Amino acid sequence: MERRRLGRLEHLSSVLVYGAAALAEVDQHTADESVAAALEAGINHFDVAASYGDAELRLASWSGRLGPDAFLATKTGERDAEAAWAQINRSLERLAVDRVDLIQLHAVGDLEDLDRATGPGGALEAAVRARDEGMVSAIGITGHGHQAPATHLEALSRFGFDTVLTPWNFVLAADPAYCRDFQALVAACTGADVALMTIKTVARRNWPDGADQRYATWYEPWDDPEHLQACVAFALRQPGVTAIATAGDVRLLDRIVQAAARAPSMSDADIDDVLGRAPGYCSPFESMPW
Repeated sequence: MERRRLGRLEHLSSVLVYGAAALAEVDQHTADESVAAALEAGINHFDVAASYGDAELRLASWSGRLGPDAFLATKTGERDAEAAWAQINRSLERLAVDRVDLIQLHAVGDLEDLDRATGPGGALEAAVRARDEGMVSAIGITGHGHQAPATHLEALSRFGFDTVLTPWNFVLAADPAYCRDFQALVAACTGADVALMTIKTVARRNWPDGADQRYATWYEPWDDPEHLQACVAFALRQPGVTAIATAGDVRLLDRIVQAAARAPSMSDADIDDVLGRAPGYCSPFESMPW
């Protein structure tokens, strides 16, 4: 699998980041099979969060076994420094590690939330303390929603975040305001050598009312080869993007790995044709379950 430089952190990360939200509600056997498949596919970057159910516990059995070039990231969703400090410590315990490569301020999607996280007594203070004490190597920020790119751009003006994880896909790019904000974020990340990763690559829409929600994702994902390949190809061709996170269901991992392998063979015209006429394709942020 292709690897790209993770900004100034210099790590060579696989272009697919393992989205460990997929492990939130599975048993250990299922988790072990999924992580093993990810490693076999060449994935070396694993992204989890304190709020992802039992996912940190599921990854704990892999402590020390992910390989010498593995990159392990987790997240705190707390906004208060004291609560974030406690959560970071608990995450290390749950992961059975002494340190992680990256701690991220989780789900910071608007300026009000950013103010809480980065202001006096905010979670950022706990992240910096963890870095200073050798518990984490780097600090990042993530977020959902239509305001996420603009919020993350503002975040970079307040603190030297090492990574940003923000939403990007074909349908979001078709929104002029969103695209403008995202491209401004790309420019800022490139200028500061900040690693930019993206989420919601294969999101199709919110689950329709009455739909069989057959995946663990809170949004309905694309799951057929043609649309998956086009979605992955679109995201990985965006200049400035280091990697994309895989969707939060273990059953989608192999399909996304295959899509990434086929993505280079797809032309820009083919991507536009497939996704431009995709049925029921819209922003997953029209409604969010929180």
